[in-house]
Amino acid sequence: MPIVKVKKGIDSLQTGQVVELVTTDKGSVNDVQAWAKRAGHEILAIDEQEGEYRFRIRKG
Repeated sequence: MPIVKVKKGIDSLQTGQVVELVTTDKGSVNDVQAWAKRAGHEILAIDEQEGEYRFRIRKG
């Protein structure tokens, strides 16, 4: 459910602000990228460390 989490977080932000999503769901790498592109947001970073994925996303 990473998309649901990040959508809730990003909905409360102003355009240009950044949200960070942390998940252990490997499938989220493709899912979050596709969602961000469709929604008009910019992925600033995707980092993976020891099975934990961190996304920094700027609201578009």
